Amino acid sequence: MELQLALDLVNTEEAKKIVAEVQDHIDIVEIGTPVVKIEGLKAVKEIKEAFPHLQVLADTKTMDAAGYEVLKASEAGADIVTILGVAEDVSIKGAVEEAKKQGKKILVDLIAVKDIKKRAKELDAFGVDYICVHTGYDLQAEGKNSFKDLETIKSVVKNAKTAIAGGIKLETLPEVLKSQPDLVIVGGGIANKEDKKAAAAAIQNLMKQAIVAK
Repeated sequence: MELQLALDLVNTEEAKKIVAEVQDHIDIVEIGTPVVKIEGLKAVKEIKEAFPHLQVLADTKTMDAAGYEVLKASEAGADIVTILGVAEDVSIKGAVEEAKKQGKKILVDLIAVKDIKKRAKELDAFGVDYICVHTGYDLQAEGKNSFKDLETIKSVVKNAKTAIAGGIKLETLPEVLKSQPDLVIVGGGIANKEDKKAAAAAIQNLMKQAIVAK
């Protein structure tokens, strides 16, 4: 079980400070979609150069021209690149093909997918590396989460790793861990805390306990 820190509402320099503080307690640094849009893939490049021992995910949320975007993110140092589950099958297959060429991984984000069970089964057959249930900011504001969705995809996914994102913090983590995701993605639950290192350490510790109890 891996812990990914999602950095969305920061610039590259702020991201570096946060990662420096929590690097001992995370596995993957996510350069969030807003950062990629505002600062470009150079943000991915700078974080990978500063923290080569960590995996870096470029949250490009690719919808089209997937092979090309995966190539460019890979060249910038991304270890994992995201594509949307609502994208065309041919786009997702193109992303997987290019990622394999580059020795990288693909995470498919199921945000806005209506039939997640059906789509997760299809995505698993395409050979993606991670399938992620995700409650976006707007739905989080309405009090929604993806915890039940995780159980749904776990029931059909056979090869890919399962991931969950959206509104996860120390207080809600025990509910998430019941379904044993392979990847837990936390944003504000770490990044918005005054003592970010302590928050990351507490989350990592709870995840380790869940693995032992499995």
